[in-house]
Amino acid sequence: MKHVEVGPDGARMGYVELEGDGPTLVYLHGLGSCSVAYFARPAAEPGLAGRHVLMLDFLGFGLSDRPDTFGYSVTDHADAVARALDALGVTGADVVAHSMGGGVGVVLADRRPDLVGRLVLVEPSLHPTPRPIPEACTEQEFVRSGFAARLADAGPQWAATMRLASPVAMYRSELGLGAAMPVLDGLLLGLPVPRAVVEGGISGWLAEDPQVRAAGIPVHVVPGTGHVMMLDDPAGFARALVAALTTAA
Repeated sequence: MKHVEVGPDGARMGYVELEGDGPTLVYLHGLGSCSVAYFARPAAEPGLAGRHVLMLDFLGFGLSDRPDTFGYSVTDHADAVARALDALGVTGADVVAHSMGGGVGVVLADRRPDLVGRLVLVEPSLHPTPRPIPEACTEQEFVRSGFAARLADAGPQWAATMRLASPVAMYRSELGLGAAMPVLDGLLLGLPVPRAVVEGGISGWLAEDPQVRAAGIPVHVVPGTGHVMMLDDPAGFARALVAALTTAA
């Protein structure tokens, strides 16, 4: 476990680094998650093992600091990741970004294409979705009781990492995926970096975003899996990720 200062107020982003070769492979997790729990097993699979890897945790989540002065929007997270990669001397990385992290990855690649060599989006958050629990209360109410309700609603698998998060980070990040979220579909389609998508065969993410397939962005399916395919089938996810990196266009 390592940390790099990204601010504000000296806040540090936590990450796990695996030594290896090739372009740095950067993993970005989803809402209420942390990168090691979701990506450590696939990272050891053939085709991915031996790469130089950074498993980053967004501010407010996992191993990272939890500043209350941070905004926690998709754009805020992207800017913090950019500061981390700058501090670590990383450019041209292969970025693998899941769910909320997918939206962060799109903004990162748009703002700082020098940092992203190839972008693989794993069922990314690209447009606003309803967020009934945080949208029904104030931040103070969410911290007091809404976070516990959110944990209960999440189920045991997701809650295992969500309980590590700052309630303030959860509230602001989730609101940032709700009505206030910018629509990122057009941004994704116009990115100047090679892109590919990975989706679960059960969740069928592209059914809600046919523009991606129509745009000719390569799509790789992990059969028999849902939104957390890297947990449902780590080996299958790794194979799809290797293929996605190869075909990113």
